[in-house]
Amino acid sequence: MTIHIGAQKGEVAETVLMPGDPYRAKWAAETFLTDARLVNETRGMLGFTGTWQGNPVTIQGSGMGMPSLSIYANELIRDFGAKTLIRIGSCGGMQPYVGIRDVIIAMTASTLSTPSRGIFKELNFAPCADWSLLRAAVAAAEKKGTKTHVGGIYSSDVFYDERPDLNEQMTRHGILGVEMEAAELYNVAARHAVRALAVLTVSDHLQTGEALPSEDRERSFGDMVEIALTAAFA
Repeated sequence: MTIHIGAQKGEVAETVLMPGDPYRAKWAAETFLTDARLVNETRGMLGFTGTWQGNPVTIQGSGMGMPSLSIYANELIRDFGAKTLIRIGSCGGMQPYVGIRDVIIAMTASTLSTPSRGIFKELNFAPCADWSLLRAAVAAAEKKGTKTHVGGIYSSDVFYDERPDLNEQMTRHGILGVEMEAAELYNVAARHAVRALAVLTVSDHLQTGEALPSEDRERSFGDMVEIALTAAFA
């Protein structure tokens, strides 16, 4: 048990999927895991542990933004022995060829700032995904026939962004999508020598303004969860 995670020792699996929304964690656990049980509800940040194809899995909400994600990732690794952490979440598309419901597998995550900036100081550290997870996720997506894009994403500090100039440059430089957590997940994983990946579903688009209705989001996220689980145990 930690300040933010109420689970007991042995209740968190070495493989953890991390959606931002705790209720998405509940949905994913009930939909994809066998014998899922609630192991954390501290501060309403729900976490569940069960099995997938006989493999122990925890699905733990991380909250919104890199500071919140950093708390949960650090405690999961340091206090509960997590070895593989995969962010499953939504993102905004930034390239014209990236469509709503497509899946983005994040090779790298650019950012203006993360909670790790104080450690790196003047260094512009380039956080990236674990290669074994990335390779396995791409193979899983290809096998499923899911329309998937692999490349760089942008992890933003803010949801209501007012930097059209920055968005223009990111689009120009091939950034596929924007979300708010992956860069810090990759930083924390690198620091502790564990595996990390972000598998994201495009729920809206910065260029077209198109967006998934809220009632359609969960139904569209199934491919992302299955790709993440398959990659974790490849």
